Amino acid sequence: MANKIDEVRTSIETSLKDESKPWTKVFNLAEEKTGLPRMYIFLGGVAIVVLYLAFGYAAQILCNAIGVAYPAYISMKAIETRTKEDDTRWLTYWVIYGVLSVFEHFSFFLVQIIPFYWLLKCVFFIWCMIPIENNGSTIMYHKVILPYFKKYEKSADNLIGQATDKIKQVAGDVISKKLS
Repeated sequence: MANKIDEVRTSIETSLKDESKPWTKVFNLAEEKTGLPRMYIFLGGVAIVVLYLAFGYAAQILCNAIGVAYPAYISMKAIETRTKEDDTRWLTYWVIYGVLSVFEHFSFFLVQIIPFYWLLKCVFFIWCMIPIENNGSTIMYHKVILPYFKKYEKSADNLIGQATDKIKQVAGDVISKKLS
């Protein structure tokens, strides 16, 4: 267990000092101004975010910003690479994000009865975006989403086809009435 903690700490420290990362300049400046090691600054920031998500006003906004800002930035970077793996990783994340958003919309009462909901949701997002091979997005997609997708794919395709046909018909009727 101690080895795993050291491995995570080393990974975080390496990431905080990686010049290719967008946050490195911020940590350089903060470390210079405060005289504190960047790991302490990082952990202090994490503590503030955790406390705010647990007890703060408008924690939903912070949670959703964390769940969108970094993944959107990295998704844009992934689009610009020639490899398919990073595209697939972030598309998988966005599928999970979308499914959770729809589920949450229709079961909003859960937000009010689950203690520390926004903190738990933020931890879930971080688990889904963490840069390891089998992160939360991969696990949730293959174990939960994909089986349902395969089960209902034909029905969904038929429903979408019927809706598309109906929209084309209505649009055609509207256009022909406008022209006559």
